Amino acid sequence: MRIPLLSLSLWLIPHGSAAVEFNRDVRPILADRCFLCHGPDAKTKGIPLRLDREEEAKAVRNGHAAIVPGDPAASELIRRVTAESKARRMPPAHSGDALTQRQIETLRAWIAEGAAWQKHWSFIPPAQPPLPAVSRPEWVANPIDRFILARLDREGLAPSAEAAKETLLRRVSLDLTGLPPQPAELERFLADRSPGAYEHAVDRLLASPRYGERMAVRWLDAARYADTNGYQFDGERVMWRWRDWVIDSFNRNQPFDRFVVDQIAGDLLPNATLDQKIATGFNRNHRGNTEDGIVPEEYAVEYVVDRIETTSAVFLGLTLGCARCHNHKYDPFTQKEFYQVFAFFNNIPENGRAMKYGNSPPLVAAPTREQQAQLAEIDAAIARERTAIDAHAAAIARWRPDAAVHWRPGSALEKEFVLAGGDGVFDGKREMVDKDTAQFDIDEHFTLAATVRPENVEHGAIVSRMKDSDRGKGFGVYLRDGRVHVHITSSYDADAIRLETEDKLAAGGKHNVAVTYDGTVGASGVRVYIDGKLAPVKVLMDTLYRPFRNAGSKFTEPFRVGAGGGEANRFRGEIRDVLVYSRVLSQSEIAAIADVAPAAYVNRSYYLEKVAPEEVRVAWRRLQEQELRRDRLARTFPTVMVMQENPRPKQAHILQRGAYDKPGEPVERGVPAVLPPMPAGAPANRLGFARWLVDPGNPLLARVTVNRFWQMYFGAGIVKTTEDFGQQGEWPSHPELLDWLATDFIASGWDVKALQKKIVMSAAYRQSSRATPELVQRDPENRLLARGPRFRLPAEVIRDQALASAGLLAEKVGGPSVKPYQPDGLWDELAMQDMHYKRAHGRDLYRRSLYTFWKRTIAPPMMVNFDSANREACVVRESRTNTPLQALNLMNDVTFLEAARNVAARAMREGGQGVPGRVNYTLRLVLGRDASAPEQAVMASSLAYHLDYFADEAKARKFLAQGDSSWDGLPARELAAWTSVASMAMNLDEAVTKE
Repeated sequence: MRIPLLSLSLWLIPHGSAAVEFNRDVRPILADRCFLCHGPDAKTKGIPLRLDREEEAKAVRNGHAAIVPGDPAASELIRRVTAESKARRMPPAHSGDALTQRQIETLRAWIAEGAAWQKHWSFIPPAQPPLPAVSRPEWVANPIDRFILARLDREGLAPSAEAAKETLLRRVSLDLTGLPPQPAELERFLADRSPGAYEHAVDRLLASPRYGERMAVRWLDAARYADTNGYQFDGERVMWRWRDWVIDSFNRNQPFDRFVVDQIAGDLLPNATLDQKIATGFNRNHRGNTEDGIVPEEYAVEYVVDRIETTSAVFLGLTLGCARCHNHKYDPFTQKEFYQVFAFFNNIPENGRAMKYGNSPPLVAAPTREQQAQLAEIDAAIARERTAIDAHAAAIARWRPDAAVHWRPGSALEKEFVLAGGDGVFDGKREMVDKDTAQFDIDEHFTLAATVRPENVEHGAIVSRMKDSDRGKGFGVYLRDGRVHVHITSSYDADAIRLETEDKLAAGGKHNVAVTYDGTVGASGVRVYIDGKLAPVKVLMDTLYRPFRNAGSKFTEPFRVGAGGGEANRFRGEIRDVLVYSRVLSQSEIAAIADVAPAAYVNRSYYLEKVAPEEVRVAWRRLQEQELRRDRLARTFPTVMVMQENPRPKQAHILQRGAYDKPGEPVERGVPAVLPPMPAGAPANRLGFARWLVDPGNPLLARVTVNRFWQMYFGAGIVKTTEDFGQQGEWPSHPELLDWLATDFIASGWDVKALQKKIVMSAAYRQSSRATPELVQRDPENRLLARGPRFRLPAEVIRDQALASAGLLAEKVGGPSVKPYQPDGLWDELAMQDMHYKRAHGRDLYRRSLYTFWKRTIAPPMMVNFDSANREACVVRESRTNTPLQALNLMNDVTFLEAARNVAARAMREGGQGVPGRVNYTLRLVLGRDASAPEQAVMASSLAYHLDYFADEAKARKFLAQGDSSWDGLPARELAAWTSVASMAMNLDEAVTKE
């Protein structure tokens, strides 16, 4: 990337008597004017001299050196940039580049002062700089302003006056909460004449739950959060509980260093909480390929690479991913160092092919607060019933049956098969079929049990719910070569859990066989019991990812006893006592079914169920009911894909040219040498890496973080290339301010809200955004900050502002994603899979955009139209464009038309009876200010025109028939006219910018 001359001029500071600094003054000149030829590509261009490396820039070649410290006259660099001959002058004339006299003098002064070289500025730990002296100390509201004003003083510029109170409140409300102030809030603020009025407003906004939602949106962009997997099929996943964790973390002002550690390695913290495990979903938000034809090992590598690229961009502001195939071209990172970092993230039990529907392991159940409350209530009830039963422990212990008793668990028993045959025994001559039993899929719990006496143990199906072929779809328990086989299969060869017992059964012997499955979509969730004892198994395949039933359809195969898998797999022998449970039985319960449980356990259970006094039997039944209720509640818990360590660390290798199947030199875990080493005593795992990230000695994390927050408020970071703090990134416009903010952030205990408050309380932030022609010419991007920020609002804020102004916004923090309005049939036209867009109704239509269902391959069209990140990959810098489609969106989208109608209804109901009052109220709702006299005239004229246009009642009603919200109770013609006026206001440039 070449740095534009206009941007470069912002960094060139008159030196006066101050020493020239390489990073600040010299490196930008070399990067912009010299590195194209004399930089990383020099060798490939056949150029012997490199100016991006000190040892080569100062090396003597043929009796000359480009840079001779202390001697500009002897330095070939100075000779060539000042050469009279165009043939010898650098940069070459044909390049179109030329050094200014000021740049030449900067180079000459630097060499004369000794040509001191520096490590790239961002790799040097920040030190808190002294606060500079300024020309107008009375303007300064906090230390931020001293750095801004000092730069303006050097440039001969003055700051702008403070913005109007209405403007300030709208600006800070949108910035801190993503929503505009309501008229009542504006009135209270305008009426508060105290010196602390603005600070009180800031504190109120920071304390609002809306604050966490606003902050979370940008974090979701960085974390590439979405509700689908991406790639060709792009099926649904469930990660919204991680999103809820992010919102909550910002709202409770979790220190940023802990926020980082939880997301990188929360699962490795001592006694990790559920929230800390959920937090690690950050590094599982990447895309996941579910296609049949992929090589899983290849995509397993791609996922790890994505984690590195995301982690390095978000927390370090580096393009570390560029070192995947070779040493980094511009920054001091080797390919080996890339794979040393790779090793930290390559140690989770993850399959390269993701689940086609739902979440891919490893994952955790993540109940919501409401579900946790229900769970606590059930656990309390279970404890009460157990206490009631324990009160009779002595009587239970004394009871002895007259004869042997038999007991088996009854709760969640789906079916007990009464089989054909002389004494209720399946004789192997025909199958038993039941279409309603065991309708389980791959994410559900179940237990299957039967007592068998096989005549032939070489083959035979015991029970199954599977397509009746040798390699069918479904699940079943079989005998093969004497071993018990369990199949949970979508595609036998590529998409299945298949396992077998290590030990064989003998022909003619009687055995109880039981299988439990916990719905975790992995072989580790299957247990096989032979005669009540857990049997060791060998896993044959563990790649199940696709359910039996497709979305919206049923799996129609029946449950079979003694069959499943074709004619060759018909069971030969006896099967009795077939039991199907819709839960996972414990080993003790399995033993009871097999008649091998300890007598004390069986007697106790039998006594409680059939013999005990009535109140004890009632307590026993209630206990079973509560335990079953608990199990059923647990199945409703959303899950989150998380990070989890393999028990034995994987060996990482340098992958030659980055290819998954070309491992080279083995590498151990480590961090780039140009950065500080891992903290003393830190473990060599993700937790150690996380602690290295947040260590105060790390020069990047605090800088990168405060820079991104600055970008939120001013439109561009102090370092504009938010994603790249390396040598090809842009230099800071205010380097001392960046370092002051970074060191202050660390010193505050990584207090995010305190940082936000400092920024929005600064005089720099509170300036009017009105720009003079001189300022526009001198500083078109407002990098010097001689005026307040003014730029187009983010996509989600534009939509949320419209809903809030209309009084439609349904405010509820957290919860599953929702599907608001979008063009009908869009998914059907563009998607290849069987997901269909089922639009929400009621309040879910009006949730904040943060909660909109995000499909990667077809992102919400309104969001994309207004430049939202598509969430395919990490994005830390917002882009902004202006296109005609945006205007069409605002004028014609159902969301905005419905919002305009509701703004109009509010103006008619709350704005008084006269046109001026209603016009004024409309602009207060939409723009957060009163209407000017010219605006009153224009809007009154528009109203008159539209009253005439909608003279036909039917025409007015047709226009108003937008969206689900009701508009009854207001005259159609008048409401339609006011809706048009409100729509005009919502289409103003001021409505889609901060002011």
